[in-house]
Amino acid sequence: MRALDDVQKLVEGRHSDPFGVLGMHEHDGKLTVTAFLPWADSVAVLDGATGAKVADLPGDRGLFSGTLGRRRKFFDYRLRVTTPQGEVVLDDPYRFGPVLGDLDEYLISEGTHRRLWQVLGAHLRSHQGVQGVHFAVWAPSASRVSVVGDFNGWDGRLHIMRARGTTGVWEIFLPDVPEGTAYKYEILDANGTLLPLKADPFGFGAEHPPKTASVGHDWKDADWIEKRGNLQKIDQPMSVYEVHLGSWRRKVEDGGRSLSYLEHAVELVAYVRDLGFTHVELLPITEFPFDGSWGYQPIGLYAPTIRYGTPEEFRQFIEACHAAGLGVLLDWVPGHFPEDQHGLGRFDGSALFEHEDRREGFHPDWNTLVYNYGRREVANYLISNAIYWAREHHIDGLRVDAVASMLYRDYSRKEGEWVPNIHGGRENLEAIAFLKQMNEAVYAEMPGVMTVAEESTSFPQISAPVYAGGLGFGYKWNMGWMNDTLSYMKEDPINRKYHHSKVTFGLHYAFSENFVLPLSHDEVVHGKGSILDRMPGQGAGKFANLRAYYGFMWGHPGKKLMFMGCEFAQGAEWNHNSSLDWHLLDNPLHKGVQALVRDLNALYRETPALHQLDCRAEGFEWVEENAVDESLFVWLRKGNAGEAPVLVVTNFTPVERVSRRIGVPASGFWREVLNTDATAYGGSGIGNLGGVASK
Repeated sequence: MRALDDVQKLVEGRHSDPFGVLGMHEHDGKLTVTAFLPWADSVAVLDGATGAKVADLPGDRGLFSGTLGRRRKFFDYRLRVTTPQGEVVLDDPYRFGPVLGDLDEYLISEGTHRRLWQVLGAHLRSHQGVQGVHFAVWAPSASRVSVVGDFNGWDGRLHIMRARGTTGVWEIFLPDVPEGTAYKYEILDANGTLLPLKADPFGFGAEHPPKTASVGHDWKDADWIEKRGNLQKIDQPMSVYEVHLGSWRRKVEDGGRSLSYLEHAVELVAYVRDLGFTHVELLPITEFPFDGSWGYQPIGLYAPTIRYGTPEEFRQFIEACHAAGLGVLLDWVPGHFPEDQHGLGRFDGSALFEHEDRREGFHPDWNTLVYNYGRREVANYLISNAIYWAREHHIDGLRVDAVASMLYRDYSRKEGEWVPNIHGGRENLEAIAFLKQMNEAVYAEMPGVMTVAEESTSFPQISAPVYAGGLGFGYKWNMGWMNDTLSYMKEDPINRKYHHSKVTFGLHYAFSENFVLPLSHDEVVHGKGSILDRMPGQGAGKFANLRAYYGFMWGHPGKKLMFMGCEFAQGAEWNHNSSLDWHLLDNPLHKGVQALVRDLNALYRETPALHQLDCRAEGFEWVEENAVDESLFVWLRKGNAGEAPVLVVTNFTPVERVSRRIGVPASGFWREVLNTDATAYGGSGIGNLGGVASK
């Protein structure tokens, strides 16, 4: 029989090494089997090969233990358990050896396991000839970790996991766990205190693991994957439609519910393709607890949110996008995470994923925790996650949220509320190193996938390669352009001449990074109103301003990004609980803006001069930079040698310039290919409107 101390610890759920006690062991030359089954009346050991009974196990307080007669060699066995409800034969989890291999242990300890999701989390597999689920979780400061679920009555005493040496990983193989069973981890911290139940950091679907961990999708997008690398280069057109899946369109006839992944695969994909965008960018869909965060406070980084369907249905949505020639960007949030009790915060009772010092590990803006990027296991967790979305879900790019908050230790903090780096500076050296490693890993592991930084400061070389001293992103959002131009546009046209430099200044740095021009969700929330609301004037005048602004944007160097609803001049500020105001398309002015965006996208895609040299200064030349009193801006866009240039003329006043001469670099006929004031877009019809040649 077991020592009394072992019995007490098992009964109380405080044993840290159950594999040293439970299962089959040799004692004084005799084989014994010990099982802790507090719900059983009696337990017998059966030969796994023949099914014959080998021995009955005497029991005390749910702990059954006994010798196996004359058996001397270890053998596979099963347990026949009698309960008040009847008899059941089951495999003993404590007869199985470890699943993780030495190489996995080494890479986990080193922080370089780039397929971390394949070894941690819950995975259906065959082990020692038996089907079951392998559970593994990183909790180095825990004194005990158990997996609990419906399969064991959520009793943390029953399936205590095995600690794997110095890795901090705990694992167990559970036979016969039903597919689709919900589970969590029950953890005792270093002091033996029971923590709130924790969700799996590598859960592949909320309330679906381990079933969703085992689903393999038969991808049919090989052609897209092969060509996407060329389509996402800086010399290609990129026009991104940013979407919040929960509020793009709702089914009024079905209680106002959001569309599912499969419904988006039909309706959203057809709509975006019709408007000529090249990419869809999804606000975060990694599992999150609070709808009002729009996904920016994620709990399950490895799980597509269950709000719109299963992970398999999410994959079908991605595949539908690819079949339509659309790339998919995922808004990815490695900058912070919420403190919800079931999440990563103090996961094993210690500051495991975050910093102990809240001056380093807490974001005052969002009331969230900051990852400890300097801890190799944490960096590995995040880098593996980036690769996971590209490899397992065929995401074409990651837009990394709030990069500025990661780069600076004093971001949004007052004096005395932050800790300087080792050199006494404000730069977060660990986060900088992490971002470089992440970008290098993504571009190396997943050729053709791109990364985009939302970064609002003048931190240098965001989109320069790491080997050249940069952070390694493919693109950077041009927040300065967005702020300056929207500020300019809200001015009454009569006052714009006093703010002329807000438009011209952006061209001084337009080629310092590979820029994306963003009109994102952040510009239509928190009291800012819609983009249409920013425009001065009334009625048709507001729409004329908006159309001129969009024409200016598509003619400006830089890739394009537009939040849903902006393409048809959504009038109200975005509300994540409501559908877009699709009824506005019954109004010709709103319909005209939508038609303009469709034509701008077509012109942009089909005209090399508007995208080939987007990120190079030789693709731009001022023609009229200082027409201040007229609020007139004229420039040339150029493509590679042999491509026809494009003359962009923007008049930001409602004054018709009938006799105004514009210089051009070459004589001949110049054809007007698009006029934002055309009657087709709801405009006045002044101008050549395309199709009429003039000298």
